[in-house]
Amino acid sequence: MQLKVPAELDPNFQPLSVLFRQYHADVQKAPRKQRFVCALERNGDHVAVWETLIFPDNAEEERTVMLLERIVKSLLWIHGGYRISISGSRSLYEHLKAAYAPHGARAFDADFMQTNVYEKPFEILYCENPDDIAEAREGAKKIGRHLNGCRIGFDAGGSDRKVSAVIDGEAVFSEEIIWHPKTAADPNYHYKGILSSMRSAAAHLPRVDAIGVSSAGIYIDNKIMNASLFLQVPVEDFKKNVSNMYINIAKEMGDVPLVVANDGDVTALAGAMEMNVGNVLGIAMGTSEAGGYVNKGVEIMGWLNELAFVPIDVAPNAMADEWSGDIGCGVKYFSQDGVIKLAPAAGIHLNNTLTPAEKLTAVQNMLKEGHEGAAKIFRTIGVCFGYAVAYYALFYEIDHVLIMGRVTSGNGGSLLIQKAQEVLDRDFPDLAAKITLHLPDEKSRRVGQSVAAASLPEIR
Repeated sequence: MQLKVPAELDPNFQPLSVLFRQYHADVQKAPRKQRFVCALERNGDHVAVWETLIFPDNAEEERTVMLLERIVKSLLWIHGGYRISISGSRSLYEHLKAAYAPHGARAFDADFMQTNVYEKPFEILYCENPDDIAEAREGAKKIGRHLNGCRIGFDAGGSDRKVSAVIDGEAVFSEEIIWHPKTAADPNYHYKGILSSMRSAAAHLPRVDAIGVSSAGIYIDNKIMNASLFLQVPVEDFKKNVSNMYINIAKEMGDVPLVVANDGDVTALAGAMEMNVGNVLGIAMGTSEAGGYVNKGVEIMGWLNELAFVPIDVAPNAMADEWSGDIGCGVKYFSQDGVIKLAPAAGIHLNNTLTPAEKLTAVQNMLKEGHEGAAKIFRTIGVCFGYAVAYYALFYEIDHVLIMGRVTSGNGGSLLIQKAQEVLDRDFPDLAAKITLHLPDEKSRRVGQSVAAASLPEIR
């Protein structure tokens, strides 16, 4: 695969965006075409639908199945769902049914959805008539932008936690503290850390009217359904001491209104608030890759937006994610793992005694000192990101992409966004004309999410 903008340190990179574009062009030239529809049902009787044209069964079958398997997985982690219905390719249906079975290649994904998110059996169904599953039922909801009163905004990341005290929309105090939640098995470590940050903010307010939380993970009615921040907490401890953690902390802070949202959605909200626009895809590059989205009306869709698990690269030797076991997914490209992964190719040796966050800081310090290998790392991530944005545009209506998180701090963020823009300009000019990439200023990158989080609850 020849790319117009090569990934310097990852010469085997094979972006799905380019692969799909070529497939789509070949289908358009084919004498026969087949309509493909995928519907994903999730909680609240909501259904997300995506469709395209494909080669009919028995024509380019291997190519079709390989590509659409990646697309269906992408749809699952973007929209969420416990029931996937497809129409248009029986061979793909058979492949998916085997892959998402208990011992199949995608068993992790199926188990995660049915056990950790929706608590319903995971199903793959086939429908003969595409019209029977082609109608979406979405449930967009307004999010945030409440600025009145005295608020606390908290942003829980995997390497640091940030908190802001906000009075009538103005931050009067912000604090960022390094912590290590992913290695802590005792939930008291998390509870005490979060409560300490909340109290630090409260000390700068005359009163606390509401608390908004931006946190990596999946949340339903402010309950923590699943979050990598609590990776080491035993299952029983999670159910007993973690699920209601934010609810319990809000009670301790005066039983004030509370809203907990995925940090990716809050990233998108932060961009929408700052620029007064909609159709914003927010991406936070930190311990993992967090994604979030607000539509034209600055509403959230109720989707998972777990871009960390969305594949973007089909190279057979792409790095595997330790959690899901799958390869080529965003977490290994747009996070501190992405930086660490590329270090050897850049001629950089990182001491194994360092934590991932410390390794990232070491590379960022080298970049500050003018190390060319460090610059190549962030340029390579930027190239991969540009191709990923083109892929995300298959599933989201995007006018703006806001990029935040620890990986974007310092000069690395500028190099990253420059290369991503070059990819769009040279290889996807139609998207370049439509999509604007944004890198907030340094302060907004580091604490902007906690300020936006403060606007989440409505004070009644």
